[in-house]
Amino acid sequence: MSDPNAAARAVVFALLAAPLLAGALPARAASFDCGKPDLAADEATICQTLSLNDMDVKMVTTFELLSGLLAMGSRGELQDQQIAWLSKRGECKADVDCLTAAYAARMAQLTSVYEGIERPK
Repeated sequence: MSDPNAAARAVVFALLAAPLLAGALPARAASFDCGKPDLAADEATICQTLSLNDMDVKMVTTFELLSGLLAMGSRGELQDQQIAWLSKRGECKADVDCLTAAYAARMAQLTSVYEGIERPK
């Protein structure tokens, strides 16, 4: 027996998948717009390197989640640390190894902050 909705589902899938497969959607990292004309060297490298883009997504998601869990004073400290880290990341320029190490170090810091959150017993 033939599925009468199969053709309709195939059309919908093709319409939704076409822009993704064609690369029509703008490239975007989690923490900045890859379409900006004045990207810094570190940002351009992150946009062009899938593994770095994935690290950026993970890092900013973790940062935002932690920001919501922390009290105001701790949140401000976390934001100050993020600003300092972004400046340090910028020093890597287009060096993929340096950027990879910077993200690994920042994720270790964020993990440490998370592990330090006092939980109800």
